[in-house]
Amino acid sequence: MLALALLAACSGEDGARPAGKSGEPSSPDAAVTITPADRSGNVAPDQPVLVAVQNGTLSEVTVTGPGGALPGVLSVDGTQWRSRGTATPGATYTVKAVAANREGRSGETTSSFTVVRATKNFAVKNILPHKNDTGLEVGVGMPIMISFDRDITDRVGVERNLLVQTSKPVYGAWHWFDDRTVHFRPKKFWPANTKVRLIANLAGARGGEGMYGTKNHTLDFKIGRSQITSGSINNHHMVVKRDGRTVRNIPFSAGQGGVMKYHTTSGIHLAMSREPVTVMTSPGIGPGQAGYYQLTVYNTIRISNSGEYVHSAPWSVGSQGNSNVSHGCVNISPDNAKWYIDNTLIGDPIILTGSPRPLEPLNGWGHWQESWKQWLQWSSLGFGFTTDPLTTA
Repeated sequence: MLALALLAACSGEDGARPAGKSGEPSSPDAAVTITPADRSGNVAPDQPVLVAVQNGTLSEVTVTGPGGALPGVLSVDGTQWRSRGTATPGATYTVKAVAANREGRSGETTSSFTVVRATKNFAVKNILPHKNDTGLEVGVGMPIMISFDRDITDRVGVERNLLVQTSKPVYGAWHWFDDRTVHFRPKKFWPANTKVRLIANLAGARGGEGMYGTKNHTLDFKIGRSQITSGSINNHHMVVKRDGRTVRNIPFSAGQGGVMKYHTTSGIHLAMSREPVTVMTSPGIGPGQAGYYQLTVYNTIRISNSGEYVHSAPWSVGSQGNSNVSHGCVNISPDNAKWYIDNTLIGDPIILTGSPRPLEPLNGWGHWQESWKQWLQWSSLGFGFTTDPLTTA
């Protein structure tokens, strides 16, 4: 660490400071310390720039590079400044600090450092919610989902640069499903009508040996009203509650069973898509084989990756509310299906119980199938956190 002291305005022949009007020695000059040290090379992009002063206060700190200035925060007492965000790999930055001692005598200190070059880069491939895929008003079960174009081996380096801000305090955590996929969910469902901002400070974030992110991302979205559907596969009815009040009771017919693939999965599903028209084909069975089917169905809500939907089924209205006759989907009447698709947000929880076949956590968006303890096991930081307050910027 290099301490760069501001030079005194003048000094006596013996090096003593000049006396003040009272005959007492004047206050010592402010002494500034800058980290990284002057002319440092191969500095990590996510290493913070620290500026500290003794015997005075900082009045100005700037850290500038080819891509602009690094933001930072000054301590309340004015003695420390710390950068935020990450620097650009391969770039050289200049630090300028202006400090004054207790008598107001000021001076300027400058320093420079060079950031290590990247041998390869990684980028975000996809983020959900997305205005085109989910809309930017989503249900209380909706996770934040990020995928990358390369394997991330330094998960901590990435995860610590993913910031979540909310208009209401929310306790949650990030969870890695594999080296390219990290998702965030709260410990409990989001509070209704919460505004959320994801700030992914990934430009310069370390993703592995010699690999750094290329771009920052910001995503704003809103959690809508709380709508939770609960249904018993054995009792053949599901109740839709909005903000705690029952708004619809829907008879349904679920999977007929016999073989496991024809059981509707039990668990906490999320509405993954709303599709006015869906063509459904028998899984693993081709044309001409026993059990083959291809159906065009309307007003469908997808709830898993294994082909399960809540959808209009005029052919099974007589069974809805009393027996299970489907191949695994949740059959409801055309009127109920039209109401349901019109009143469902992507990310709304749909909780089904009573089946011997559980929903797997990786079957679609089965995030809520994992307990909070299980969820935290796949956080690279290993703990949950309370979101930051939502800023107006």
